[in-house]
Amino acid sequence: MSREGAGIPLVVEVIRDRLCFAILYSRPKSSSNVHYFSIDNELEYENFYADFGPLNLAMVYRYCCKINKKLKSITMMRKKIIHFTGSDQRKQANAAFLIGCYMVIYLGRAPEEAYRILMCGATSYIPFRDAAYGSCNFYITLLDCFHAVKKAMQYDLLNFNSFNLDEYEHYEKAENGDLNWIIPDRFIAFCGPHSRTRLESGYHQHSPEAYIPYFKNHNVSTIIRLNKRMYDAKRFTNAGFDHYDLFFADGSTPTDAIVKEFLDICENAEGAIAVHCKAGLGRTGTLIACYLMKHYRMTAAETIAWVRICRPGSVIGPQQQFLVMKQASLWLEGDYFRQKLRGQENGKHRAAVSKLLLAVDDISINGVENQDKQEPELYSDDDEIHGVTQGDRLRALKSRRQSKTNAIPLTVILQSSVQSCKTSEPNISGSAGITKRTTRSASRKSSFKSLVPQREGRKRNALQQMPLMALWYSHCSAASAHPSRFVFIIIFCRTEPLSVLPFSPVCLYFMVDTVLSLSKYLSLKNYTKCIPLSMSPLLLCCLPCLG
Repeated sequence: MSREGAGIPLVVEVIRDRLCFAILYSRPKSSSNVHYFSIDNELEYENFYADFGPLNLAMVYRYCCKINKKLKSITMMRKKIIHFTGSDQRKQANAAFLIGCYMVIYLGRAPEEAYRILMCGATSYIPFRDAAYGSCNFYITLLDCFHAVKKAMQYDLLNFNSFNLDEYEHYEKAENGDLNWIIPDRFIAFCGPHSRTRLESGYHQHSPEAYIPYFKNHNVSTIIRLNKRMYDAKRFTNAGFDHYDLFFADGSTPTDAIVKEFLDICENAEGAIAVHCKAGLGRTGTLIACYLMKHYRMTAAETIAWVRICRPGSVIGPQQQFLVMKQASLWLEGDYFRQKLRGQENGKHRAAVSKLLLAVDDISINGVENQDKQEPELYSDDDEIHGVTQGDRLRALKSRRQSKTNAIPLTVILQSSVQSCKTSEPNISGSAGITKRTTRSASRKSSFKSLVPQREGRKRNALQQMPLMALWYSHCSAASAHPSRFVFIIIFCRTEPLSVLPFSPVCLYFMVDTVLSLSKYLSLKNYTKCIPLSMSPLLLCCLPCLG
């Protein structure tokens, strides 16, 4: 599909006489009764390859706050507010996704109703694809996304009243840990730790110890590793966590045995579960999606949409079709699991459910036949021979696109901010095997907000950061700059014993002292701006020395 499209302008009404959505092919101008705005260049998707959306949870939150603020603004009380987008079809889809989410979350519209409003006339939006390199044969639509958001609200997976924007945007960055909550208080998807914290091959690597304070502070009890071993599991188990290895190849799909073991581990975990592979996207997103389908009865498309809204780039290539094929069996398993918990099953019911589970391979869902008839292809990774996998490339891409942001290393952030945990350094050479965690905090009183490093109240300028200037500045800050100082310098330089030299040390000291004091006297924040103003007194200081 082409990126640009020139068609008939579209304007649809979202709130009668107050809020509209428009696709326009020329930039409009606001008037006394109409206010136009666009987020096309404000809220932008950070792609891996050809993927372009949907936008993440933080951007949905920012957009909804923007709309609410405009609707409540006194200056716009009598204006019609129009959110418009341009000719870029990818940005059209993301813009429609945002206002559709607003309709579902804040206006209480059904997903079908929101979708129908946006699809007015002959309008169409290109569907979203995965983050794999190359062609794509599986897509999720706007309607899938709206259904995902609606179900997330129903199951309390999404609540903007308690959503912490700073926390989400901080920890989703690669340099700050690259982690996202998929199910609040239950599932964290994060980038695979390494043996030590460092920056290598364009992406940030964090040691297990970097995550431990955060995990302890958020009631994480279990770590599940899906990739090859890059660190010693004892570094987690010695700190009181349960740790499990469920390896399957990067870019591939898990076996039924792995899916069953994963679900068993998660259903019996006492606290939250942190899952990772190499990049924390493909394999991690796939298994968490299996849990979502079983316990929340979400469709495969809805599940993929929700996981990507929480953690963009998740579930890649054949993993998408795999989830479609697993949908029926996971729904049945979930139904049986819930009935078992309610204590309503009996011997006859168990036999009936077992019979259904055996026959589930013959069920066709959305035109996709059973797994025996259509086996998903394993992800073809030509770079595997050279030791570079899909996960490596995705991690590198995410780190490099965020490298412009200056960030504090994860170890420093987490270990310095979670003082209340007071955890000791894990002993890597401790007991062998997997140790079960026996003690765990019963309540979670802390929040991400307390962990996000706060900005310093006052930043030092460039001159103050220089060692020599710091000494001079400390002296200058103790005294007030005054014109009489310049007279004193001239007199002192004439009587100073070393005045026969072109620039004596004492005179040079007072010259610099004068520049710094004058800038303080004139209340100039940028010292470089005060240099031209300080040239005159400097010349007066230099003349007696040269005389």
